[in-house]
Amino acid sequence: MEAHTHMIKNGHHTTSDQREEAGCSKPAGTACSPEKRKRIVRLWCDGCYDMVHYGHSNQLRQAKAMGDYLIVGVHTDEEISKHKGPPVFTQEERYKMVRAIKWVDEIVEGAPYVTTLETLDKYNCDSCVHGDDITLTVDGKDTYEEVKREGRYRECKRTQGVSTTDLVGRMLLMTKAHHSNMDNAYYQQHTDDFGKGPKGNSPWTGVSQFLQTSQKIIQFASGKEPQPGDTIIYVAGAFDLFHIGHVDFLEMVYKQAEKPYVIVGLHFDQEVNRYKGKNYPIMNIHERTLSVLACRYVSEVVIGAPYAVGKDLIDHFKVDLVCHGKTEVFPDKDESDPYAEPKKRGIFRVIDSGNNLTTDDIVQRIIENRLQFEARNQKKEAKEIAVIEAMKRKEQEEKSRATAQSAH
Repeated sequence: MEAHTHMIKNGHHTTSDQREEAGCSKPAGTACSPEKRKRIVRLWCDGCYDMVHYGHSNQLRQAKAMGDYLIVGVHTDEEISKHKGPPVFTQEERYKMVRAIKWVDEIVEGAPYVTTLETLDKYNCDSCVHGDDITLTVDGKDTYEEVKREGRYRECKRTQGVSTTDLVGRMLLMTKAHHSNMDNAYYQQHTDDFGKGPKGNSPWTGVSQFLQTSQKIIQFASGKEPQPGDTIIYVAGAFDLFHIGHVDFLEMVYKQAEKPYVIVGLHFDQEVNRYKGKNYPIMNIHERTLSVLACRYVSEVVIGAPYAVGKDLIDHFKVDLVCHGKTEVFPDKDESDPYAEPKKRGIFRVIDSGNNLTTDDIVQRIIENRLQFEARNQKKEAKEIAVIEAMKRKEQEEKSRATAQSAH
């Protein structure tokens, strides 16, 4: 399938021409010497980006930090089904999710599953960047073998404590305590069945607790203060399993003003559980913070925002506009309307993003495909374990050879 390329152009993104100029100190539009131009480092990342979470965003953040211009290739549904099993999101949804991550400069739709030098050359990329886990084709080959061999492969650290496998596991589990107690016996029993292949546990697919640090938040945050003339827009919610429905909503919110400064208020886990019930939120407050901060339409996040958007909050952040989507507004604990104050001030607006996808819908997709997903994860794990064992065997053989040679 012919890959389609898309530049990201809106409020705060640059075009490739502007990026080219970024390597020299001359004003835009002035010719630069070839030596200066060479300084622009173009990098390539690719993947399924199914159920995009802050682990993916962190990979892209690290990749962008290695150069100047980041191109991300996203595989088609057909390719993913062939090599891994069914994706949760359609390719159109996945393209849009990746486009919304603030470190991405350009995306390539329908990128080949195996990364080749031909692809890197076609998009004028110096290197390809991937996490320190293994990606295998349907027949068990490392998809980055060719670029590694030619020295055009760079590695970034995998984010501990999150994987699509783990998130799917949390949804299939549906217990109330999953995000606060990873030692929960039910959770352990479930991950034993869910995340393990036939011969033990793969270090890449296994579950580990996510530990938030202030450094991680700083890396994800924009650090930009509102500027004079900015319209400060406030939205609040759970933003659980940050998905395409959220992205469409935030993009519409962003378009409400000429110079928007969007602040997202995130409710604490207990608050979300009060109005959403069941086992929500699926992601805890720390995970949700990073997911939202990675979105290019968001300037700031209030961690543990009050449920009612009251006078103090509006005055403190000098809020010009308060927006809410088409989803139901649950009353506060005292049965009052959480948006009473902004409505009174005439600064409340309901936004129709045209996308009614909810976290519930995603959980439904997972549950309906439960057996397929379980099979997919076990197959993935089994392949990873086979590779680890092959690597160990190779190491042993090399050691034995070295020992035999030294004996002669």
